[in-house]
Amino acid sequence: MSDPTGTFVWYELMTSDPAAALAFYGSVVGWTTSGMPMPGKPDETYTMLHAGDRPVAGLMALPEDVASQGGRPGWIGYVVVEDVDRAAEKLAAAGGTVHRQPADIPGVGRFAVVADPAGAVFCPFRGAPEMSEGPAPAPMGTPGHVGWHELMGGEVDDSLAFYGGLLGWTKEHDMDMGPMGAYRLFAGPDGQMIGGMMRRPSEVPQSFWLYYFNVPAMDAAIEKVKAGGGQVINGPMEVPGGSTIIQALDPQGAMFALVAPPAQGSGAQ
Repeated sequence: MSDPTGTFVWYELMTSDPAAALAFYGSVVGWTTSGMPMPGKPDETYTMLHAGDRPVAGLMALPEDVASQGGRPGWIGYVVVEDVDRAAEKLAAAGGTVHRQPADIPGVGRFAVVADPAGAVFCPFRGAPEMSEGPAPAPMGTPGHVGWHELMGGEVDDSLAFYGGLLGWTKEHDMDMGPMGAYRLFAGPDGQMIGGMMRRPSEVPQSFWLYYFNVPAMDAAIEKVKAGGGQVINGPMEVPGGSTIIQALDPQGAMFALVAPPAQGSGAQ
C-alpha cells in the first residue's frame, strides 16, 4: 500500500561511530541489521535497521563535510510529500530553509534536507514508482518501530500553520503544560495521530524533531541504555494513557527517546 502524504516513513541516524551505534541500538531497541551499497557509491555501505523482518531505519557515517561544518550525530525523519521540488519551494516561501536541494536516490526516491522556520530539520520524500507498494503499517506499539514524533520548535500555532500548509497536518487537541504552554497533539491528512509539538524552552539551544522508539519494557531498556554507554536525560515518566517514556543520548551524543506500554498489573487505564 502507498503511504499517505504527511506520513513519516523513514528515520536515519548519522553518527561518528557506526559500529558502536549499531551495537548500542541493537541492544536497546532490538534492531537487527543488513547492509546495502550506497547508490552511486559501491564502495560505501548503507546499514538498514530492522524490527523483525521490516526495515524501519537506516544508519550511516556522519559525512566529513558535515562534521567539518559543526554537524553532530543525530536522527532525521523522512516525510512523504506529493512532489519534493514543489514542497521545497513552498517551504522556502513559508520561511523554511532548504539545506540540500531535491535530489534522486536511484531506485529509492527523491528527497531534500530542509528546516522549518524555527530550525527543526527533516526530509521531504517521495518514493520511486517501484517503491510505492509495501506492507501495511505495523500495529501501534510494535517493538522496534517509532511510536511517537515530537517537535520542540516555535510557538505551536505557528508550527501547526507551517506543517498544516505543507503536509496537511491538523490539530487534535492541546494539553496544558503550565508555564511551558500547550502540548499540541496533531494528526495527518488521513486523521491518524502522528505526534505532538511544543514551544522550545529558552534553555534548549535549537529546535528539533525527537523520535520515540517502542520497547517492550522500560526498566530493562534503561539498564541497556546505561550499560551501553548512553545517558538518560529525562525520565522515566508516565504519560496520559499509562505509557512510560524517557529521553536519552546515545554514546555518540545523538538524542533519541523510548516509549514502553503500561506495565502489566500497573492499573493504568
